[in-house]
Amino acid sequence: MPHDQSRAARAARDHATCGSCKAPLFAGHPIALDGASFERHVGSSDLPVAVDFWAPWCGPCRAMAPAWEQAAARLTPQVRLAKLDTEAEPGIAQRFGIRSIPTIVLFRNGREVARQSGALSLPQILRWIEGNLGA
Repeated sequence: MPHDQSRAARAARDHATCGSCKAPLFAGHPIALDGASFERHVGSSDLPVAVDFWAPWCGPCRAMAPAWEQAAARLTPQVRLAKLDTEAEPGIAQRFGIRSIPTIVLFRNGREVARQSGALSLPQILRWIEGNLGA
């Protein structure tokens, strides 16, 4: 019976929608964060959140973007993937000591639990996130 309950809970979470706008909460795509949404999505989320700190002019960041998109489709809703443009939000990047991009930071309950700098392939992203979920 617990297995059925977890399956039902998973199905409900997979199809959850916003109470205000009715948009899917877990669309399978990275969330674009800005100064206003960072705290809401990272600081108060019960789910682990992996943030790709990037910039539009960064070649390795752009090269990693399709793999990040694919990882979001595979890991959502267990983990939320997000992107933060460090050029548009330098204060947040500075707050977390982002010195090179791309840098991925995994947050749990608003606290950093792991960090990885440099572009990764899809298998590397999946392995890194899954390997750090127990941290």
